[in-house]
Amino acid sequence: MKDLLPSDQKLLERAAAFPMLALVQRWAGVNSGSRNLYGLASMAGLLADSFAVLPGEIELITPEPVEIIAPDGRAETIEHGSHLHLMVRPDAPVRLLLTGHMDTVFPSDHAFQSCRWIDRDLLNGPGVADMKGGLAVMLAALQAFETSADAQKIGYDIVINSDEEVGSPSSAGLLRRAAEGKLAALTYEPCLPDGTLAGARAGSGNFSFIVTGRSAHAGRNPEDGRNALLAAADLALRLKGASGTGFTCNPARIDGGAPNNVVPDHAILRANFRPRSPQDERNARDSLEQLAQQVAREHDVAIHIHGGFGRPPKPMDARASALFSLVRECGAELGLPLSWRDTGGVCDGNNIAACGVPVVDTMGVRGGNIHSDAEYLIVSSLSERAQLSALTLQRIAQGRFSAGGMV
Repeated sequence: MKDLLPSDQKLLERAAAFPMLALVQRWAGVNSGSRNLYGLASMAGLLADSFAVLPGEIELITPEPVEIIAPDGRAETIEHGSHLHLMVRPDAPVRLLLTGHMDTVFPSDHAFQSCRWIDRDLLNGPGVADMKGGLAVMLAALQAFETSADAQKIGYDIVINSDEEVGSPSSAGLLRRAAEGKLAALTYEPCLPDGTLAGARAGSGNFSFIVTGRSAHAGRNPEDGRNALLAAADLALRLKGASGTGFTCNPARIDGGAPNNVVPDHAILRANFRPRSPQDERNARDSLEQLAQQVAREHDVAIHIHGGFGRPPKPMDARASALFSLVRECGAELGLPLSWRDTGGVCDGNNIAACGVPVVDTMGVRGGNIHSDAEYLIVSSLSERAQLSALTLQRIAQGRFSAGGMV
């Protein structure tokens, strides 16, 4: 570490001393898959208890209604868990946003339900890196920062949602409202195992193409039928073929079909699109609509498009670059060399950046193999990343970052 002021040293000591590992192990023992409402309610309660050490009032926010398309083509509303929101010093002239998520990708019936030690510094467990470790880092940094004389200079909102792993459909409005008027944001997704941060991110859109054809006997009069499954497959190939023009498409699933002796009159194609820029997003939307029209015309079927781009592209603009530079300087003070690289992955940082707020969205732990039963946390990164966040908050409170960038 570089020579730091005694006040900075005390801040870092407090951040590192917080019992993060115990919290991570406790939280990882609660299955909080995105569709496990009971587990999410339990997790929200544990988080509310833990984050109560901070000043301000904690609210559990009712999720917004979300409509999905069922396999039979009907639109139905799906339930999500409550979201945690904490406001600290809302009247402060400088305000920040810190975000994380309580959900994981592991459903309640998944075999991956508990932690185990790989070695002395590697902990395997559901959500230990993505992102229950990140939530512990956020809390440790904030409780340390609250003991600083500079803490009163800034206020902040905390949003911990229950649906990030499924695209934040029921918390998008909450994130948007919380981002209003904020100078900057920190999100606690895990960084890469070597500490590399995510820079620019592609956007993401999820779509369901509902294809309606006409039934007929597969042997007696197939010419009278209009094969919805065949049209959906044709559309999938055409959408995939359009990839590479500023966006990619992943046709992921086709629901529907019929018995072997019936021409199927119903199918739903599910596909994900990843545009690299706002213009690419517009081009992807135009392309998918045009291709759906072509397939509908050529196969004599009807195609209804449901869905949208829930994650806007996140470019590295000047203010985002300045915030990254501040984090990098704080890393240098701690003896941590930091760099970043662009990624096709998405997170709530996309939504925050779309509100005009610069965000570093991989302030969480070092870890790897996320979204698999081999997920692991590098335990020593808990104190390392808590100190990085605490020092970043301290430097912002000391006026080292402004609306115009670094000072």
